[in-house]
Amino acid sequence: MKRIIVLVAALFSAALVPQIAGAQASTPAGDPVKGAQKVQMCQGCHGIVGWRTAYPEVYRVPKLSGQNAAYIVAALKEYKSGDRSHPSMKAIAASLSDTDMLNIAAYYSQTPLTTAAQ
Repeated sequence: MKRIIVLVAALFSAALVPQIAGAQASTPAGDPVKGAQKVQMCQGCHGIVGWRTAYPEVYRVPKLSGQNAAYIVAALKEYKSGDRSHPSMKAIAASLSDTDMLNIAAYYSQTPLTTAAQ
């Protein structure tokens, strides 16, 4: 019985290795140092702990520090394409290249919550 469990576990692990490797390979890579040079436009809203905005509606501004890089890139691309709608974010994202987005995402994903602009 133990051999069957070990065999099943080994087969399951072997099946997951390519998926895990693929997920790591698909994670966007950017330069956090270059990203740090681009985040000034983000700091006005995302750099104030507990900030709430009133336009276009009242909501809490999300924290970016420690956020997943792939999520940040996807969100910026959605603002740029118009799939997400927020006037300020659409304008900011429209000014960013794909490389800028990767760099900003790398900066925020590697910046701890306690020390970075929230």
